[in-house]
Amino acid sequence: MSKINLPIAELKPALAGLGKIIQKRTTLPVLSCIRIDRTKDGWITLSGTDLDVFVTVRFEEPSTGEPTSILVPYEDLVKTTRGCSAGESLTIESAGKDAIIHYPVGQQTAQIKIASVAVEEFPPIPRIKGEPVPLNDDIRTSLLEAFDCASTDETRYVLQGAYIDVSDKKCHQAVATDGRHLYSSNSFSLPLHESIIIPTNKFLGWKEFNNDGEWQLRIEHGKKKDECGFIQISTRRWRFIHRQIDGNYPNWRQVVPKEFKTTAAFNDYAVISLIPRIPLDPKNVNKTIGMKIGRNKVALLGRSSSEDKWTEVEVAGVKTAGAPVTIYLNRDIMLKALKFGFNKLEIVDELTPMRFSSEGKQIIVMPLRADNGSSTSIPTKPAPALQPPVEEANGKDEVSSVHSQTSTERSTTMPKASTPTNGNGSNGHHQASDQPVTIDTALEQIETVKSSYREAIRGLNTLTDTLKQVQRGQKTTEKEVQSVRSTLEKLQAVRI
Repeated sequence: MSKINLPIAELKPALAGLGKIIQKRTTLPVLSCIRIDRTKDGWITLSGTDLDVFVTVRFEEPSTGEPTSILVPYEDLVKTTRGCSAGESLTIESAGKDAIIHYPVGQQTAQIKIASVAVEEFPPIPRIKGEPVPLNDDIRTSLLEAFDCASTDETRYVLQGAYIDVSDKKCHQAVATDGRHLYSSNSFSLPLHESIIIPTNKFLGWKEFNNDGEWQLRIEHGKKKDECGFIQISTRRWRFIHRQIDGNYPNWRQVVPKEFKTTAAFNDYAVISLIPRIPLDPKNVNKTIGMKIGRNKVALLGRSSSEDKWTEVEVAGVKTAGAPVTIYLNRDIMLKALKFGFNKLEIVDELTPMRFSSEGKQIIVMPLRADNGSSTSIPTKPAPALQPPVEEANGKDEVSSVHSQTSTERSTTMPKASTPTNGNGSNGHHQASDQPVTIDTALEQIETVKSSYREAIRGLNTLTDTLKQVQRGQKTTEKEVQSVRSTLEKLQAVRI
């Protein structure tokens, strides 16, 4: 039996990184295991996977011994390591279907036998052979900021990552959106021929991974037409591999406003400290905050409930230019933009997307309505009928977007697109009435359905409370009946 010696000082941070992709609960036992390998050159590596992501870490120094591979359950290895100090080490060996861990206990060594899985069951780790593309610190920072702005909606898979757009050969950019706000970085240049989407994963934001040297990007496309390829990001000792996201990213440039009427430059530190203290309605899911911009004067607006009046708190150290305007937006998105250092705000009007920017980077934010805090979304769904597709430099079509609208007289998305007509002024669709059916109508119907569901849920909650009261009453009655029965039994036992 071949043994592998693992220094605790390297093992603990390795387990912390692998724990970000290891599934704690899974129907496949192999996915809850760590694969430990020693190569013929003596290098020790630890690997974990959830089938979509593969993460591997290499230890600093090679060791002596025969090449071997062992699978060890992640949780058992973490529990065993937890009580060991940095200067110690543990040894792992394979014993048939089991793994034996030797660990220090005081001046002695104890061992624990753990049921394991055969090494052959571990999914094969992809080997990416593409040429490495260095990603410097500026690009890495842009990607991390983009990941923070990407969608987490499982139904919008193509938006769950940072899009490296290389359609403009002289101006590559990192882009991300969740439909409510859109991030784009300043320009850079990479030796890529096609745009790619790097999927979001919390491992990529892990501090130890980002402190392990420059990122190297490798891309391997699928060998077959319908086969997804892989993206690899590696550092000095870590290697992150993820399946590519298949699909066309929306044409994000069409939602970026071109001209602005109002500008405000913030002292971002002062605003960041002030925003959390602005009153906020806990029932408002959009966390609406207002901003009233005048001549060299900006006030933040907040209220603790929809029935209250807006409270104005003036912001110090702000320079403004242009027409006065009052806009509303999501508080968390505003904080995010300011923490990224985007201290310049540009506004068209209260219904059009606004822009936070700094040094070529920007976040486009959809406005909210003051009455109920609802908002439109940055268009992300393809709609070729609204705009003919334009061939990009990489051979793919740009994807047109559907314009979502609020119940207002104007659209709140950019740019504005006219509805196709059939030449006689009609829109080419037969209507049952004189009033055309619009997206507004659909949105109103959705709100009606939501209200019905809310009423139904409230009714169910009330019914649940009533049943609980009935249940408590029944228990009290049962106790009283039991008490009477006990008393009767005692009386029957009395003899006169």
